[in-house]
Amino acid sequence: MTATPATSPAATAPLSPEAFRAALLAKGDYYHIHHPYQVDMAEGRATPEQIRGWVANRFYYQVMIPQKDAALLANCPDAATRRRWIQRLLDHDGHGDDAGGIEAWLALGEAVGLSREELWAQEHVLPGVRFAVDAYVNFVRRASWQEGAISSLTELFAPLAHQSRLDTWPGHYPWIDAAGYAYFRKRLKEARRDVEHGLEVALAVCTTVETQQRALEILQFKLDVLWSMLDAMTLAYQLDRAPYHSVTDRRVHHRGLS
Repeated sequence: MTATPATSPAATAPLSPEAFRAALLAKGDYYHIHHPYQVDMAEGRATPEQIRGWVANRFYYQVMIPQKDAALLANCPDAATRRRWIQRLLDHDGHGDDAGGIEAWLALGEAVGLSREELWAQEHVLPGVRFAVDAYVNFVRRASWQEGAISSLTELFAPLAHQSRLDTWPGHYPWIDAAGYAYFRKRLKEARRDVEHGLEVALAVCTTVETQQRALEILQFKLDVLWSMLDAMTLAYQLDRAPYHSVTDRRVHHRGLS
């Protein structure tokens, strides 16, 4: 595989803003929409158990996103940036007449046959998913707010994933209550807005070879997080190799440590 100019050891000059933006967008080749688990869901091959497993595990990601954004805000000394970024917290936690993305995901859970209680109890969350999501949140807690913002740039590719589900799931999975799709419609608009801000930050601060390389590595890390979550689900729900499957059929993995 040929390295992109910004990641090549021979790169001696930074990419232009246009070329750097293109390099970020090229990372879409590794977005989790291309993972076999996601492909199976989009093409109608997923079982109800696999759909429910994805929804239950992804819920952990949803509830941790506001904590990630709160950590970024805590690291950000710029009031103007905080005023813009805080909208992400409101989008997930809700405000005014908007119940928020977490509530919309709970509705998706109910639409596929999961109860709110079991989602909140996180009884289905696999260790591999928990470790991946926690790694992301901990990265943002330790990083500068600019690097935390760059790690969110997988949102560049999210609208395609949301639209794919809206286009394919109703036909493939008529057993899913259509009311559950509100989350995907909600995020189509929000993700596009958030991407504009994230790109502004990346293009403003990544003006050297080193910072551009760093940004591409951070984005790849976030892609690794999303891909690893699906790897864990593949083992559990497609290959029947859930954690400790060789010694017990009970869920003995931990449910999070305070």
